[in-house]
Amino acid sequence: MRAFFRDSGAATAAEFALILPLFLLFLFGIIDVGRFAWDMNQLGKAVQVGARWAVVTDTIPDGLRTYSFATSGLIAQGTTVPVESFPGITCTGTSSAATCVWKGGSAPAGFTLTQNSTNKPFQKIVERMKQIDPDIDYPNVQVDYEWSGLGFAGDPNGPDVAPLTKISVIGLKFKPMTTFLFASAGITFPAISYSLPMEDGSGSESS
Repeated sequence: MRAFFRDSGAATAAEFALILPLFLLFLFGIIDVGRFAWDMNQLGKAVQVGARWAVVTDTIPDGLRTYSFATSGLIAQGTTVPVESFPGITCTGTSSAATCVWKGGSAPAGFTLTQNSTNKPFQKIVERMKQIDPDIDYPNVQVDYEWSGLGFAGDPNGPDVAPLTKISVIGLKFKPMTTFLFASAGITFPAISYSLPMEDGSGSESS
């Protein structure tokens, strides 16, 4: 028995067994940091592409493209639409439908907040973004049309307002490789967005 307790032949294996979990945690942690940075870069590119698509194709709410603030909104022809008359619009959606909300109260009479059911511009924006980052899903995308001071009431060639179009990705989760050690559901990415001023606001294809 005395010889058995003095035997140190397996000491290296025991020490390795103690250190291995810490080493693997450290290794996977380094990999996860790299993956997180990569995914953040993908998200950044996805919102840029989404914003570019949004400003050169159909606006999500039909009214933003077709409504005349000069005729229906009683704003002098050729003048800038004030922020009080266009506080902005927020749009979210699913794979089949989009819902838009007028910021700051009710939309003007006759202003249509529903999207074009044929072109489905919201779905096309998300589909284009998914080409860059497949993890993006419809509930993660929010489109905001914000007042910019551009455009004029009664514009015969395009929307009366040329809003700042902001594409945001919200609530997307990052799943680390170390999740299995801590039974975690993942880490939520910070909200990331990108904005561009509206261009023509019509059409179904991006340049």
